[in-house]
Amino acid sequence: MNQVTASRVGDGEYIIQAQGLQREYQIGDRTVQALRGVDLNVMPERLVALKGRSGSGKTTLLNFIGGLDRPTSGSVRVFGRDLSKLGEDELALWRRYELGFVFQSFGLLPTLSAYENVDLMLRLVDVPSRERRERTLGCIELVGLTKWMHHRPHEMSGGQQQRVGIARALANHPRLLLADEPTGELDSNTAREILKLFREIVETEQITVLMSSHDPLVDKYADEVVLLKDGQITNPNGL
Repeated sequence: MNQVTASRVGDGEYIIQAQGLQREYQIGDRTVQALRGVDLNVMPERLVALKGRSGSGKTTLLNFIGGLDRPTSGSVRVFGRDLSKLGEDELALWRRYELGFVFQSFGLLPTLSAYENVDLMLRLVDVPSRERRERTLGCIELVGLTKWMHHRPHEMSGGQQQRVGIARALANHPRLLLADEPTGELDSNTAREILKLFREIVETEQITVLMSSHDPLVDKYADEVVLLKDGQITNPNGL
């Protein structure tokens, strides 16, 4: 694992290119700067961790890359597309077909089983029934939950629920998976298992994972660690 920001190759090899990102919020008569001139380039098939304390700008940066928010200034290109050129409907379709999201709070639908939570993502993109079943079963097997696929979230542990969340995020064959504090509600042993799973997914599914985390365990599993503090990257040269 190297603490770097993926700035070692030509621009054509990056799948994420963020330049000069700033985000300002107005709270009453006070201006708060969530990001202050962040540059980030990421190569494909990497597990990259954004680390920092709460309020350091990790989630804001993830939201820009996922097209969930727009910067006050600066630009974001993902897979060569300038996200500022896409309207809200275009962004929604782009996220549905190109990205997977994993959340700290799991975000599962409580009335659906593990299988149904994963299957739903494929229904949203009109995957045919047979193909949908094969992919759903494959994703559930990948995260090690075949025996639990008919259980609902309240019947599973936190680690198992997060595995369902990961399977759901992988269902539509995303090229990029964004994970916001995915081990934040898990104990250290379960967190280690989930991080190991992300590592395996990068290698077996050949996708990129960009993860925000304050968990020290992530250093062992990430290809690259980007340190943020007060809205700025503090290790631009891998120091």
